[in-house]
Amino acid sequence: MSVERMVVVGASLAGLRAVEAARRAGYDGELVLVGDEVHAPYDRPPLSKAFLDPDGERGAGAVAQFRSEEVLRDELRVDLRLGTRATGLDTTAREVLLGDERLPYDALVIATGSVPRWLPGTDPAGPDGPLEGVTQLRTVEDARRVREALEAGARIVVVGAGFIGSEVASAARKRGLPVTVVEALDVPLTRSVGPEVGVACVELHRAAGTDLRLGVGVAGLDEETPDGPDGRRRVRAVRLTDGTTLPADLVVLGIGVRPATDWLEGSGVALHDGDRGVLVDATLATNVPGVWAAGDMAHVENPLFDGEQHRLEHWTNAADHGAAAARHALDPAAAEPVVTVPYFWSDWYGHRLQFVGTPRADEARVVVDDLATGGGLVVLYRRADRVVGAFVVDLPRVVMKLRRRVLDRGPWKEAVAFATGSEVPTPR
Repeated sequence: MSVERMVVVGASLAGLRAVEAARRAGYDGELVLVGDEVHAPYDRPPLSKAFLDPDGERGAGAVAQFRSEEVLRDELRVDLRLGTRATGLDTTAREVLLGDERLPYDALVIATGSVPRWLPGTDPAGPDGPLEGVTQLRTVEDARRVREALEAGARIVVVGAGFIGSEVASAARKRGLPVTVVEALDVPLTRSVGPEVGVACVELHRAAGTDLRLGVGVAGLDEETPDGPDGRRRVRAVRLTDGTTLPADLVVLGIGVRPATDWLEGSGVALHDGDRGVLVDATLATNVPGVWAAGDMAHVENPLFDGEQHRLEHWTNAADHGAAAARHALDPAAAEPVVTVPYFWSDWYGHRLQFVGTPRADEARVVVDDLATGGGLVVLYRRADRVVGAFVVDLPRVVMKLRRRVLDRGPWKEAVAFATGSEVPTPR
């Protein structure tokens, strides 16, 4: 059927790229972008990087918008529905439910991303309401809260030694503030990039003076209710499962996310049995005609890695897949498998960490380890006789060349020879 109205749910990076791609493809019909935040789509990675950096150019707190509302409405002719949450989907009638409104569509791109997980009793939407001083780092409002606390010299506890939590710790240490990172695993990041990388990341934390508590969980949060008219609960300390109590003015939770797909339950769109992300094929099509998905909440078949389904919370993945989903929604007959090399980066304590490919491998091997002397680190991931991934610290030129080898299904031995023979920066 012809597409007279395309609806994109999720004013995210993936959603933005979808509407941009639709117009670039020559689509002249109605284009609706629905987002639950009041802001036009903005860049999220800087929120935990330059936004928190005392020397960063966005450190004053500006929102890094991709495009203004005026540009979206006037130039791209987007019917922009900000501050509007999708509450359901009727795939038979081809309508998105927005509370009491039913929004018809001919083609639908789902790009609602993920929502962070909370510790018990801290979810602002829970029965007890918000616990002041406890936050995630997902939105610009979250970032402002964290930055204000850093500028005030707050005692900070980060729960979860993942990439975003570690970036918060890095921002605290750059200001000379003490910070404690609590991680339930004995080696952080084991599930996402493997223990070899986790061990190296532990050393980065410790070299920067971060108090890293491994193999211990959070037993609970102590709170207080200050005198005053608002009577808001405020965090006072974090209690750990080993009996330790950590005084805290700010607790930043980095304990993972889940796909924002509650509104799709019962719609007929196939969801993952575990995390309830949307299942799509290699072209980003769901099991329902006319419905496509991209971004953090989609499990995508990747032909580059034997058709495995990956759900990736990466900037480049969201951008590439958002654009492809829109093109395919407009012309399903021309839809082709999307072949990409996953990529993400993180900044810790003055180091640039980069990953390409997949960590799902038969072996992960440290082939360059010069961090202790101010050089770089390279960890390669092998599946059978080919290289499928690489984790690199402080060697940006190397990682891009390794990305090409992953895309070309390059031989393992050649990747190892390249990495070990690469020029390593002189010690700083």
